[in-house]
Amino acid sequence: MSSKQSIQFIVNPISGTHGKEFILHLIDKHIDRNRYDYIIRKTEYAGHASELARRAAEEKTDIVVAIGGDGTINEIGRSLIHTDTAMGIIPCGSGNGLARHLHIPMTPHGAIETLNQGFIKDIDYGIIDHHPFFCTCGVGFDAFVSLKFADSGKRGLLTYLENTLHESLTYRPETYEIENSSGTVKYKAFLIACANASQYGNNAYIAPQASLTDGMMDITILEPFTVLDVPALSFQLFNKTIDQNSRIKTLKEKKIIIHRRNEGVFHFDGDPMMGGKDLTVEIIHRGLKVIAPEKGRTYTEPFSVLQHFTDFIGTRPLTSTIAEKHRKLLQLNQNLLRRLSKK
Repeated sequence: MSSKQSIQFIVNPISGTHGKEFILHLIDKHIDRNRYDYIIRKTEYAGHASELARRAAEEKTDIVVAIGGDGTINEIGRSLIHTDTAMGIIPCGSGNGLARHLHIPMTPHGAIETLNQGFIKDIDYGIIDHHPFFCTCGVGFDAFVSLKFADSGKRGLLTYLENTLHESLTYRPETYEIENSSGTVKYKAFLIACANASQYGNNAYIAPQASLTDGMMDITILEPFTVLDVPALSFQLFNKTIDQNSRIKTLKEKKIIIHRRNEGVFHFDGDPMMGGKDLTVEIIHRGLKVIAPEKGRTYTEPFSVLQHFTDFIGTRPLTSTIAEKHRKLLQLNQNLLRRLSKK
């Protein structure tokens, strides 16, 4: 009988920002064959990753590795909760929030080395309106932008920022009630984010103090703000200090119900979904096993300027893509300033 562990890689060929065939080549070259017997499965349609992961868990596969973006990770993770099968991650999406929180390297080679170390930890997961999530969920502006982002036809940080800046100029805060075991409090809010992990992705820390193992969610409520608040909010979002802003209210709860006046969109791990007026959100303690760097053994990646460019611009020719991105950013900035000056 083989003493090796079984590991199954599930790849979404069309999601994310990295070339998948190159990743599969790296797996074949660098996976520890003394530790693992592995197979690779490619998804063929929406929801297929969940089916493959569920079948792998039923077959007592030791590890299922998600190769893709946050959507693929969510699909696979929700099929592995409360099983003995652990989830590994080779991140190649536009945000990679869970992988970043877990300190999984962003390069495929680094992520494979993390798999070779084989350290397993148990993490919490959340549920909003019966939909599992692992990073964040919420209502308000971030859910609205997730809907726009899903319909944009393009992925990546620049697309997300374009949608965010354009929509923030006209988006109106709503009034919500948050109900917990102590009672109900009303808030007028730009967004309400319920965080299991600390960030949305791209190192945007919406809940800097969030933990994946404390059995609680960190709730960030962004109250109405002015244009003058935007620079500080933006800086603090990426500097892990947004919870110190006066426009932010924070709560730490195991379970809440969000009441709103109308049905509308919410998001879970960046995926938009239409929901009712009342949304139940709760955290389930340590329901998923994941492969992540062990403390003190984090893989250190060599700094690569080319890799950072590739992450940002994708795989198109370097010079033409940089010029195009630069032109779009200048145009976006000019349009934003022009519209703000009219307010």
